[in-house]
Amino acid sequence: MVTLTYVGFHAVFVAPPLFVLASVTANRERSARSVVRTVPVVAILALALAYTTPWDNYLIHRGVWWYGEGVVAGRLWLAPIEEYLFVLLQPIVATLWLALVSESFEWPRKRITMTLRDRLLGVVAAAGIGVAGLAMLTWPATFYMGAILSWAAPVLALQWAVGWRYLVARWRLTAIGTLAPALYFAATDRVAIHYGIWSLSERYTTGLTVGGLPIEEGAFFVVTTLFVVQGLVLYPWVIERWR
Repeated sequence: MVTLTYVGFHAVFVAPPLFVLASVTANRERSARSVVRTVPVVAILALALAYTTPWDNYLIHRGVWWYGEGVVAGRLWLAPIEEYLFVLLQPIVATLWLALVSESFEWPRKRITMTLRDRLLGVVAAAGIGVAGLAMLTWPATFYMGAILSWAAPVLALQWAVGWRYLVARWRLTAIGTLAPALYFAATDRVAIHYGIWSLSERYTTGLTVGGLPIEEGAFFVVTTLFVVQGLVLYPWVIERWR
């Protein structure tokens, strides 16, 4: 079987879409420049790295997943160096994709506001996800899914409290901006598992798959891409309201 390293994974599956999207959006006057220039992307990347690193390393320590022999260049804490690079590159790809498609969607015509009741509803909805995740942590087979949901809940609570009504108003942009990168990275994750770059524990996963991909991995990419897209969609609306 052909050997694929984690560095090779980046070269084959992460670098090409990043290069293509960067090249295309660089030539667009209204797409990339309207998103990339006005959004503190560096702050988003820093937050992604800071929030993901402890969670990622804990799950490696717990044995939820591990890496093949000789497929990583080195480790920082318990995670491979390439893992941290992936945490940074995935949001960049999602940002460029959103920038590319955003010009095809109109801004909401009516002014959207969030009442205190609306904000509480957003927090409650996210809290429901968090509670479900915490419950799943108590069973080995749902541990990984529970870890994903309970980890996602605080970020979703913040974003939905800020502007879930605005996200609903722009649901088409949010959905397309999220699903395309999430599906792409989920498909590449399936390839990485096939080549043994990383493997998932049977004990801590449900065993349910879609096209050979564990549903937990699919959920992870949907959630992490949603973090980025919702933040980017909300940003100009929040700034406009502050002004």
